[in-house]
Amino acid sequence: MNNKNEPTTDTIAETENIIAWKAEEPDGEVTYHIELNNVTLHFFEEEWTEFLELVKSLK
Repeated sequence: MNNKNEPTTDTIAETENIIAWKAEEPDGEVTYHIELNNVTLHFFEEEWTEFLELVKSLK
């Protein structure tokens, strides 16, 4: 049973040490998260887009 006050989460990508996932909040906002060991980065949609552009430029 899913509580309507809880976000729905989906894993985007995962390695042995890093996981990226998104949460669809009950208010309709989508947030993105990257977990690396004991550090978690939280992004709103606009920040996530900018972060992805940054990562692409690293290649």
